[in-house]
Amino acid sequence: REWMGFRPSLPDSVPVIGGAPGKRSVVYAFGHGHLGLTQAAATGRLIRDLVLGQTPPIDLAPFSPQRF
Repeated sequence: REWMGFRPSLPDSVPVIGGAPGKRSVVYAFGHGHLGLTQAAATGRLIRDLVLGQTPPIDLAPFSPQRF
């Protein structure tokens, strides 16, 4: 057997982390490529902050879903 796991990434190789425009209850966190597992905990903390209405410890502008 062979198996291939897809590693979704974006053209700029930077993941999307942030809220969906116009959808307050939708938060995106995808496109981590081959670093998904190692970045999962940090991404989870950022998403937690967004969901709880807290300010994340880093600027999420580079990860914005609206950058494309």
